[in-house]
Amino acid sequence: MARKHGALLQEPRIDTDRLVLDQALIEALTARLASEAETSPDASALALRALLDEADDVHQAAMLRALWGRIEARNGPPRVAAGPAARLLAADRYGLSVRAVADAEAALAEAEAGAHALIDVATGRPWWGKLLARPGLRVVAALPDDGRGLPSALMVAAAPTGPTGWDRTFWVTDSSLPDDRIVEALSACGFMATSLAATGGLKLMMLAGYVQAEDGRLDDAPGSLTGVIGSAPQF
Repeated sequence: MARKHGALLQEPRIDTDRLVLDQALIEALTARLASEAETSPDASALALRALLDEADDVHQAAMLRALWGRIEARNGPPRVAAGPAARLLAADRYGLSVRAVADAEAALAEAEAGAHALIDVATGRPWWGKLLARPGLRVVAALPDDGRGLPSALMVAAAPTGPTGWDRTFWVTDSSLPDDRIVEALSACGFMATSLAATGGLKLMMLAGYVQAEDGRLDDAPGSLTGVIGSAPQF
């Protein structure tokens, strides 16, 4: 015990129980970061959803999302972001290791080279329409992904996705019909759709659930240049 200016100072007490828990956490994180096993986007989504199902509240869920994202950024492919929303969302989920690039075209080039590219939906240009001509690239994630609102950034990668049990699919059309008419037409085909963006003569729609690119129901959807450009899990 020390004395300072006539007052007794209490030496800090070490909480041994807390120390044991902290040490276990450090060891678990070290082992997880040391793992180099590659995981597909949908398998990773299933694992994260299992963790979030055990979360006690929204605060713990947010912590788990951020921790999981940083682990993915550390062990997975490099990540880049194009656009203000994408940069903010990427920093929140993956940390400060995400590299900013000039625009959507630069981000798509990075994705073709093996990176995961998070790009603003609203850029003034229909970059997402280019995925119709780049079948090797697909939307694999969309942020925010908590299902309480519309995504403002899409993650593109040279990786296929599969169903995870709670997904949304992204579909492009060149139909000149108003958005509400397209939504009605897609409903008649059996899909629940929401409009995300419209620019350059193209429209980006979000379909509820996992929809395969070759789903025959889409043959009757409006537009002559159309197609599924990927899907993303919700949590």
